[in-house]
Amino acid sequence: MLGDKDAAANIAVRDLETAKKFYQDTLGLTQVGVEGQEVIVFKSGNSIINVYRSQYAGTNQATAVTWVVGEDMEDVVQQLKAKGVAFEHYDMPGVTRQCDIHVADNMKVAWFKDPDGNILNIASR
Repeated sequence: MLGDKDAAANIAVRDLETAKKFYQDTLGLTQVGVEGQEVIVFKSGNSIINVYRSQYAGTNQATAVTWVVGEDMEDVVQQLKAKGVAFEHYDMPGVTRQCDIHVADNMKVAWFKDPDGNILNIASR
């Protein structure tokens, strides 16, 4: 029923202006809409990300959004670092770390947070 329909990510934030600067200026997403004064809609590739004001911002302790960057992993990490993004480091069984990139077999992942503490990541696949 939904397998051929597009899906959108929804990210709760406290301050829309701060979030807009981060998602637009730091991550390079394109703002494509505003819904009232509570939601900013961004486009990322063929996906939509709704950033909305909520008192529950930053309470999710799991990854909210993953961007697949393929072989550009190291370059994207460096570009984000140059824009002030700090990467998270996690200890996980079977996973090693090369600087800010976690490696498990052929998979590379780097986690970071938005200004509200929402966990985001980039992955090689």
